Amino acid sequence: MEPLDVETIDASGSSDGTVTVPQRGQVTVLELFATWCSVCESMMSELTTAHERLGDEVQFVSVTNEPLGETVTRADVSAWWTDHEGAWTLGADTGLTLTQRLDAKGVPYTVVFDADNRITWSHRGRTDASKLETVVERARTE
Repeated sequence: MEPLDVETIDASGSSDGTVTVPQRGQVTVLELFATWCSVCESMMSELTTAHERLGDEVQFVSVTNEPLGETVTRADVSAWWTDHEGAWTLGADTGLTLTQRLDAKGVPYTVVFDADNRITWSHRGRTDASKLETVVERARTE
């Protein structure tokens, strides 16, 4: 996939600005989520575990595709992130460009890219840290 600059949100482990997703030369774990999604909420502990084990070697980015400024604000997303112990880059796909490029039909939607920006795994719904770690390791060795 062609890299895309995604707007970031100031929150625990993240700062205002932009991040390039996926980052060429590095395996990337990308998760699309929404603050209203109970399955997304349950995924946070799994993502936290995987990030603690892999985060220094892998780009982790979680991106909300909610329409910020309407029913939810950037501050709402930041507070949700802190409440659920997010500690990596937090982004916003307000124009749905990333969501559309990935043809994501729901949340949570998790994608792993290899260092050449190829999608090596994608999954809609809940997954666990051990599965995520396995697919990341596979992406690192392919």
